[in-house]
Amino acid sequence: MTGPARLNDAKGPAIPKRQRVVTITGEVQKRNYTIYDLINLKGLRRLVQIMAFTPQEGAAAEAAGIDMINIRWTADRPEQAIAIRKAAPETFMTFCMPPNLVANETEALRAAFCALEAGADGIYCTWSFDFIAAMAAAGVPVMGHAGLVPRKSMWTGGLRSVGKTLAQARAIFEDLKRLEDAGAWAVECEVIPHNVMALLSRNTGLVTISLGSGAACDVQHLFSEDILGMSGTTPPRHAKSYRNFHELNEKLQRERIAAFAEYVGDVRSGAFPSPAHLVQAEHSVVTELEKAIAQNASHK
Repeated sequence: MTGPARLNDAKGPAIPKRQRVVTITGEVQKRNYTIYDLINLKGLRRLVQIMAFTPQEGAAAEAAGIDMINIRWTADRPEQAIAIRKAAPETFMTFCMPPNLVANETEALRAAFCALEAGADGIYCTWSFDFIAAMAAAGVPVMGHAGLVPRKSMWTGGLRSVGKTLAQARAIFEDLKRLEDAGAWAVECEVIPHNVMALLSRNTGLVTISLGSGAACDVQHLFSEDILGMSGTTPPRHAKSYRNFHELNEKLQRERIAAFAEYVGDVRSGAFPSPAHLVQAEHSVVTELEKAIAQNASHK
């Protein structure tokens, strides 16, 4: 499939802000995009996706107008994913599946449906093409991964760009075709040279999601940790920090310590609790209680 040479940010099919959908559990909900919309927008509008790690980040992403959210799914601890889903109830959301979660097609299907029941609109995985084909055949919306796959970096020489050589670029193209044949609808493309990615994105029917692979993809993706500057270190080359949450968190921690220390000092000096923090009963109540206690003691 050949698409336009570059994305047009100004125009594209009109998309309803919120559309009614029915989830796999039969609930009627609203979403900003459906997969149908995202596929039809390929090559026409640049969309934005983040990886969110907390409900606060999910809520902020929805409020900021982020188009798509990725979150991590852990089957034995689903609470965090469910909480993020609830925090961003109307944003298209993909659950990222751990690479070591399943060992066969049956387990892949079971895990995928479990995630869909928890609120996923789609599944992201680095599983085998056979696993992806099994899920797609069952109607599960599946997104694959191409280029640098960090947890498979032993095969590609570590955490480095993939696709600089003709052999690597052709291998990525073949991976895209295999994902298409397996029934995937989208692919995360990580740290692929931008001029190689531009050609690949125009020649695949998959919705391409760039993580460090240039502006020619259909969706730009960054981790919230990088956007917010959570680590206190320089972000990866492909990422950009828009805030310094590490510094803010360090300041908050210093303020926590200072507040706790002041509390300790007040308790030990007798400054806390003060009369302003106390509830007082009528003097007569205390007097009568004292008599009752004395009478009770005399009967023993």
